[in-house]
Amino acid sequence: MSTLVLLAVTGLGLGALYFLVAAGLSLIYGLMRVLNFAHGAFLTVGGYVGYAVGARFGTATVSWGVFVLMLAAGAATGAVFALLTETVLIRRLYEREIEQVLVTVGLGLATVALVNGGWGSDARVMPAPAWTGRTTDLLGAAVPNDRFVCIGAAIVVLIALLGLLHRTRYGLVIRAGVENRAMVRALGIDVRRSFTAVFVIGGAVAGLGGVLAGLYNSSVSPGMGDSLLIFAFIVVVIGGLGSIVGSAAAAVGVALLQQFVNYYGTTGLGDFTVVLALAAVLLIRPGGLFGRAARA
Repeated sequence: MSTLVLLAVTGLGLGALYFLVAAGLSLIYGLMRVLNFAHGAFLTVGGYVGYAVGARFGTATVSWGVFVLMLAAGAATGAVFALLTETVLIRRLYEREIEQVLVTVGLGLATVALVNGGWGSDARVMPAPAWTGRTTDLLGAAVPNDRFVCIGAAIVVLIALLGLLHRTRYGLVIRAGVENRAMVRALGIDVRRSFTAVFVIGGAVAGLGGVLAGLYNSSVSPGMGDSLLIFAFIVVVIGGLGSIVGSAAAAVGVALLQQFVNYYGTTGLGDFTVVLALAAVLLIRPGGLFGRAARA
């Protein structure tokens, strides 16, 4: 029983990280039709800036106030990076998908190289509050407290995004743009501002996820964004492009499947099973579980 609880909570923590990356990807592609392969770079840079803020205090443990500052710095860095990416690069390449892929892949590779040059290729221990390094007994399982922090942060982000999309006029424009961009333009609404806003929101959430990924793994490394980005794309496709709820549900399902199969099977079998699940969804519901094709 304790093993099941530990695997479940650990899977939920991993799913929280997948969701934080996938939410921005889903919105960006759903509204803008941009396959942003540099999204993992937002996470990596945000994570390293959060680490740099915490490292200035010279200790492996920091107060909760400092950790909140680290989260804010990571989110702000991701937002600024995303803003520059959209205004300088992507804005010139709308409706040109091949160029978008090439530019974002190149930006992602260049960012990893710059991080390697600035901080080195070795992993850096992420400063964190002392409580996150301890465990909590849950139904007989000693669950690391950092999992609860990741899960809680993802729930807050999910609620905030749903509130933005469903309770504000700006969210209405974004959702309408996801459903029918041509109609929104015909109504005289400037969707370019929505494009920029969605990119900034996605970058901020990814930057926040970078700091939490460092907490989850106890360290930051140059390649952490790329490894999470792969599964985030899988989550987005399974959940349905443009669906935040779909991304959340798919993130939980993918992470739990991965954790349980890897533990009870052989190492790496969980990743293969996730790919099989992706193939099954594409065959049965090409639009994803919560995507437009599924709703239609």
